Amino acid sequence: MLSLLATIIASQSLISGIFSIMYQCMATHVMPLFKVDYTSREMHSQIYIASVNWALFVAVSLVIIGFQESHHLAAAYGLAVTGTMTITGILMVWIFHLRKRPWLCAAAFGICMLDVIYLVANFYKLPHGGYWSLVIAMIPLAVILIYTQGQKAVYQRMVPMDRESFIKEFTKERKEGHTIKGTGIFFLRSLDNVSPYICKTMFDNGIIYERNIMLSISRTYEPLGLECRFEDSPVEGIQIFTVTAGYMEVVDVDAILAEAGIKSRAIFYGVEDILTRSPLWKIYAVIKKLAPPFVQFYKLPLQSVHGVISRIVL
Repeated sequence: MLSLLATIIASQSLISGIFSIMYQCMATHVMPLFKVDYTSREMHSQIYIASVNWALFVAVSLVIIGFQESHHLAAAYGLAVTGTMTITGILMVWIFHLRKRPWLCAAAFGICMLDVIYLVANFYKLPHGGYWSLVIAMIPLAVILIYTQGQKAVYQRMVPMDRESFIKEFTKERKEGHTIKGTGIFFLRSLDNVSPYICKTMFDNGIIYERNIMLSISRTYEPLGLECRFEDSPVEGIQIFTVTAGYMEVVDVDAILAEAGIKSRAIFYGVEDILTRSPLWKIYAVIKKLAPPFVQFYKLPLQSVHGVISRIVL
């Protein structure tokens, strides 16, 4: 019973820790998006990520099958803990140095040196099972490196159009009468950097509606609350509609548009199609396909949604 209770306590700390780390990785864009379920109205950090939970279950099961007995796990566990402590110490020194707090930086450096001593002392465990810590750690590290480098490569090839150039080109096309009756909606974070898929849709494909609404959706750190408003129109024919929602709000885009009196003929969003011969970029392409697109998080009228594919060669 004592062993069972200790296992439950350890599993809860592990689950809470991995969810927090994965959420921070998504927030800082070092990992792809995962479907997140918020379970608390009081705390933004109370979350559940089903895919991570099941991956953790598979990993723990494989570790149990592989090591079989707890004392076989001791070498890998000791190296993992001291390695984590050392990395944390290095980051503490770095942060205090960047914030120009010399005394805290010196204290963190002293603690970091102790962690390094413990880590070096555990190196003898490498051939006795400690190498498994490095093998397991290499998997998420590889995903992070491939994803971040892939995102950089994609963004370098997707050159956005600045606000002035976009408005000038839009005004020119509209004056020439290249418009479609009705309302078109485009997902866009900011008009300062217009996504290439919008430029491709409007200027290359000639899809410009009489009324073009740039829809921006953002989340707050409050559990509930929904605010929708039109911002100042930058030019005739374009409107900016912002939706600010609490992190637990289920954003029903269709209902919001209906309440605002917006009846759209089409809703457009961007999709990247990766073409490559590189094995690493092929892994990145698989990660992108497995990650849920943002449109899955919102209730959209499926008959009106159109994904605009931008083919990118890496």
